[in-house]
Amino acid sequence: MEWFKNKHIQVLEWPSQICRVEFSLCVLLQKVDLHRLEEGPPLTATLTREEGLKYYRTMQTIRRMELKADQLYKQKIIRGFCHLYDGQEACAVGIEGGITLSDHLITAYRAHGYTLTRGGTVREIMAELTGRRGGIAKGKGGSMHMYTKNFYGGNGIVGAQVPLGAGVALACKYLGNDQLCVSLYGDGAANQGQIFETYNMSSLWKLPIIFICENNQYAMGTSVERSAASTEYYKRGDYIPGIRVDGMDVLCVREATKFAAAHCRSGKGPILMELQTYRYHGHSMSDPGVSYRTREEIQEVRSKSDPISMLKDRMLSNNMASIEELKEIDIAVRKEIEDAAQFATTDPEPPLDDLCSHIFANDQPFEVRGATPWTKLTSTS
Repeated sequence: MEWFKNKHIQVLEWPSQICRVEFSLCVLLQKVDLHRLEEGPPLTATLTREEGLKYYRTMQTIRRMELKADQLYKQKIIRGFCHLYDGQEACAVGIEGGITLSDHLITAYRAHGYTLTRGGTVREIMAELTGRRGGIAKGKGGSMHMYTKNFYGGNGIVGAQVPLGAGVALACKYLGNDQLCVSLYGDGAANQGQIFETYNMSSLWKLPIIFICENNQYAMGTSVERSAASTEYYKRGDYIPGIRVDGMDVLCVREATKFAAAHCRSGKGPILMELQTYRYHGHSMSDPGVSYRTREEIQEVRSKSDPISMLKDRMLSNNMASIEELKEIDIAVRKEIEDAAQFATTDPEPPLDDLCSHIFANDQPFEVRGATPWTKLTSTS
């Protein structure tokens, strides 16, 4: 059930004295499961029209960008590993709504959505996927290794980003800058030993870190029921407080993240979040995604729990936006994606001798262990 909580009328200083009506919608959220917490995130959330349109556009951009990546991969324009994020858009957008860009974030290899929400552009992301010079990692990182300010990838080794995130959180605490780190991993990585070691260290040192398990139900291709003796990932921290949230609802994710961020900033140490979500594509582009689940299951999630459709229906049913308005956003997003794809297929590849650049932060000559000859690479193609 949803209802209008506030209706603000603002008179703009124009000759015609035009009035603008802005709506603020109060939304009832699904119950959150708690571990070692007496109180959790609020069960209501306020959504302004401006926020709703912003969230809609960002999620739609991620969705269309991933669908275009699927197309380019099948055309063999994108090569190598490629893990798509469509279906999980509410996680990335909701998390960003609960923290600031001065906070830090690190994730695994399903990173395209976070690269966008952390400040990357569609053009930079698409060019990185095709290995072009204009890519966000200069065409040398590819799908799994993308970075922006306060965003540390895109990491290809399962679970390795979690202890790295603890290191970032340690730096935040050492500097006393009131910042935190969000460290994301999937249900498949949740059984890694290094994650439990990181829980322990972070708890002992009371690090300002939010551990987030994006539980998309299948890891690579094995259901959580077959791979985990306990599927209550939010309780895996044992002595660390935990919350389990609907990861398909952008407002649920946002409010939970705000709650978790306040917990960390208050000096209470780490907190663990489990976002129950779902990916529409297979684990990677080499996985058709229907050998361990049915097409009917995927379609059911799309029809009942799609994060973009949920937000769209919420806004339309409460007159926060019109169908025409959202269609205009869709058209603009598709054009942005097509323009980016065009750039990603025409921008030059990085020169071969650029392979040895960006090894050091201060551009030192690459003279390490006899590797100097490799700086003189030339292309024979």
